[in-house]
Amino acid sequence: MNILSKEFKISKQLSTIHVIIIYYLLAIGFSTLLLSLPFFHNPGESPTFINILFTAVSAISVTGLTAVSITETFNVYGKLAITLVLQFGGIGIMTLGTFVWVILGKKIGLRGRQLIRVDQNSKTLSGLVKLMLKIFQIVLLIELIGTVILSTYFLSYFDTWQEALLQGFFGAVSATTNGGFDITGSSLIPFAGDYFIQFVNIILIILGAIGFPVLIEVQELIRGKYKDGSDKFHFSLFTKLTTFTFLFLVLIGWLLIFLLERTAFFADKLWHETFFYSLFMSVTSRSGGLTTMDVNEFTMPTLLLMVVLMFIGASPSSVGGGIRTTTFAIMLLAIYNYGKGNSSIKVFGREIEPEDVLRSFIVISTATVLCITSVIILASTESFPIIAIIFEVTSAFGTTGLSMGITPDLTSFGKIVIMFLMFIGRLGVFSFILLLRGKETKDLYRYPTEKVIIG
Repeated sequence: MNILSKEFKISKQLSTIHVIIIYYLLAIGFSTLLLSLPFFHNPGESPTFINILFTAVSAISVTGLTAVSITETFNVYGKLAITLVLQFGGIGIMTLGTFVWVILGKKIGLRGRQLIRVDQNSKTLSGLVKLMLKIFQIVLLIELIGTVILSTYFLSYFDTWQEALLQGFFGAVSATTNGGFDITGSSLIPFAGDYFIQFVNIILIILGAIGFPVLIEVQELIRGKYKDGSDKFHFSLFTKLTTFTFLFLVLIGWLLIFLLERTAFFADKLWHETFFYSLFMSVTSRSGGLTTMDVNEFTMPTLLLMVVLMFIGASPSSVGGGIRTTTFAIMLLAIYNYGKGNSSIKVFGREIEPEDVLRSFIVISTATVLCITSVIILASTESFPIIAIIFEVTSAFGTTGLSMGITPDLTSFGKIVIMFLMFIGRLGVFSFILLLRGKETKDLYRYPTEKVIIG
């Protein structure tokens, strides 16, 4: 598996982002072939090519939208195959490739490090190999702990330890990678009254979505490994900003869902039911995709709130998609500081680089245009309510996986549009922009500048 080989001639002739896309397309092709094997299907099940491809794209992009029932279509081996594909998507192609390359004792050169930098949206080439190995170790450790906890607890739900282990393993991988897949046939709805299972899934979803650099810095703090030989640990601006924004969105989503549904879906619910329904849906709307209820039971304002949460998505360098938390935070900070008349954006004792502000608005603008265009296209080709289409589009773009139930009934063209959105959501909007961007050239001459009316 020489995905980082300097001798890989094709990769030398292509730009870094093109090589990354090729790797993900190859992963999708491999996953499609794997999941199409009759060996992985239940007797009598023969899913169409478009539905198998849709499942593969959804798994690689760790989204969770499905055109077929995972429980009814795939047998035990098929479900294990899906967990393998989820690992490709969740941990990342370059992370897995780096791990295999290091195991084989191969040196990763400049080209390989450039691929890793683009895949992780990093600004530096230093320390990337160690970063990949740490990500691999941390994700597997989280999944292992999650599997042990859930499998042990599921012994009280299932008749055999084998079934409990399968449910626990699949559930831990799906939650940690924010894959949103389930093998219960109805997500976590059967456990809507079991708050322990919900709490474990909430923790796993957050650990997968909050950002790998955050987890690594927390690990360094616990181990007492301070940077640059300092006797005091300092979290990076990225960790402070993304963690604060992530938790703020969870809390505000939790509160707003409660307020919007208190006289509707929550009207006949006990306080603890309301508490966990609101909290779980706030967390899962960001990227998780698992659900403890049918989202069709929510009112229109709540559905629109969830659309916003899914559009924002998870943190950069995580398993989730969307415009990402730091992009959203920088947008709000830029608006606030401009309104206050400040010439720079200061937060947590640091200044945000003007380039990052520009990139944030470019990402938001591109994502908005992409989603609006997709909604218009699907509204003209599919016969579903507009809110269901908007919900499906943002769920795919945010690699969330929540659905109002229209996925299996989409036309083949509609499924292709959703697959494209899931792929872009996993790849990242900025990487998508780099794909469209031409070769950077220096201006040979400049024109005089002139102000134009804005707003």
